[in-house]
Amino acid sequence: MTKLAIIGYGNMGKLIHQLAESAGFEVVAIIDPVGHTPTISPKTIGECDVCIDFSLPNAVSDNLRQIAACGKDCVVGTTSWYDNLPDVVSLFSDSGLVWGSNFSLGMNAFFLMVEQAASIINELDNYDVFGIEQHHKQKVDSPSGTAKSIADILLSKIDRKNTAYYDKLNRRPQPDEIHFASVRGGAVPGTHTISFDSAADTIELTHRARNRHGFALGALRAAKWIRGKNGVYEFRQIFREILHNT
Repeated sequence: MTKLAIIGYGNMGKLIHQLAESAGFEVVAIIDPVGHTPTISPKTIGECDVCIDFSLPNAVSDNLRQIAACGKDCVVGTTSWYDNLPDVVSLFSDSGLVWGSNFSLGMNAFFLMVEQAASIINELDNYDVFGIEQHHKQKVDSPSGTAKSIADILLSKIDRKNTAYYDKLNRRPQPDEIHFASVRGGAVPGTHTISFDSAADTIELTHRARNRHGFALGALRAAKWIRGKNGVYEFRQIFREILHNT
């Protein structure tokens, strides 16, 4: 079995632990300040082959520095730390890192569908595009990292759109803007909807997560894939390879 260290033991960390054995992993370390080993070191994660980090955004960069110093591969499912990504890329020349805004296998299939749809809409200039994402009231960031990834796909494929706007609009959107709104409340695991709208009709693409299992299973697939590799990879960019090689 692949030996796994779980960094962060919230809801996702606990679910990773629950699913690990059936996915071919043995959990050998849990790093969390509440009720478990609080620090990352060769002593605490030395037995592991790969780490999975679902901690907090403000902890990720330091975690990655310590994981890289231990020579361990890592998967990071935490979002909203990406401003620090350039600072950690150079740390993983002798080990591997996979990061992503969303590790759900279904969502990554959805990314591919949005890409194809946006390429078609690019040829139909009578359609506007906008998005909305909904998450539970415990989610600490807004917009979601997934919403930003979807917006980046749309911007890359629709020539007449140049920027995404995520805040409340007290004005008309500019012709080159995509407005992507966020809602927080209840226990919604995650819903993302893209609308392509014209005077004649509306085309909608929606992904609804029913629970967190898809995220956990995707992270475990990524952990299998990254073992023994060097460098930094985004999950969305290697999604097809992960499906065929794990």
